[in-house]
Parts: sequence; structure tokens; C-alpha cells
Amino acid sequence: MTVLSRTLALALLPLLAACGDSNARYLVDAPVPAQQQRVRVSTVEMREVTLPAYAAASEILVQQADGALRPVRNAIWAEDPTRGVTLALARNLDAAASATVMAEPWTLERRPDVQVDVRIERMVAQNDGQYRLAGQYAIASPDLVIRESVGRFDISQPLADTDPASVARATGAALMTLSQQIAGRLR
Repeated sequence: MTVLSRTLALALLPLLAACGDSNARYLVDAPVPAQQQRVRVSTVEMREVTLPAYAAASEILVQQADGALRPVRNAIWAEDPTRGVTLALARNLDAAASATVMAEPWTLERRPDVQVDVRIERMVAQNDGQYRLAGQYAIASPDLVIRESVGRFDISQPLADTDPASVARATGAALMTLSQQIAGRLR
């Protein structure tokens, strides 16, 4: 390396560091369920969750008074939202139900007793002080261990305010409520 190229590399280093991501990153954590529900299956595969385009983005969005969804400044999700929601639901359902739950892909040789497919239609911190999570889920049982079913959900969770930490807490609480609803369906 020549002296000129070494000097140029050292001069560019602070510029490259300044271009780094300075956004705060927020995790979706869920409260621990009050009790575990006994369910009729022993294994559950959580399929990759389907999110609306705005919720699949890394920005944390909050609905404004005019109805527009705007990103919270300098705040993003710590995990890819689709992966994060899928893993959170699997973790929560595993805690809320007596079955062993794993996010897809299923890696065990024996197929799971059921597969849960969640399709979220609405996932937003609303301007009315509520966090809303709505959509539907399907419970498939390839070997007909239980009766297959489809259910709708529309969960509202109070928001303390619209800062990103409050949105993350409300998201985690809403996902836990959905996990408990699914566990109830598996009973």
C-alpha cells in the first residue's frame, strides 16, 4: 500500500463512520402469559407471518391526525418485521400453550401436528391512543390430529404515547394476546 493510498484510506475512515446508522433500534418483547393452556396437540409450526407492506418496513410508523402513517424519527425495528413477528408469535405460543412451537422451516423429521398461518391486515399505532392488530389465522392439521379452522382477530392495546418504546411494548402485548387466542383455539 502506497503512502498516498494509506493517507486517503485514513482520511475517508471518519466519513464512512459518519455514514453509519444512528437510528435507535427497538425489540418486540412480550409479557409472560399468566398461565399456560393445555392444548390437544404436541407440536406446532408457525408459518411465516404475512404483514401489510407498511408494517413489513423497518421504520416504526405512527398514524397521524390526518390518517397518514409517518415514521418515528431516528427509530427502527431491531429485527426484520416479518421475521420478528413470526418468531415472537412462535415464542409466545410456545409459552402460552403446552405444545412445542417452532417457527418455519420445520426441521424435525416427524411433521408437526398443526401449522398456524397468520395473515395480518392491520398493524398500526393509531392516532386514537390504541395499537391495533387485526387479520386472520388458519390452523391446518395435515394428519387431521385436530379439526382445521380459520379465525379472525381484532386486538386493541392501549398506547401510553406514540414514542417508539411505547409502540414496541404495545406490539408485544398485542402479539401475546393473539398467541393466547390461538392457544385457546387449540384446546
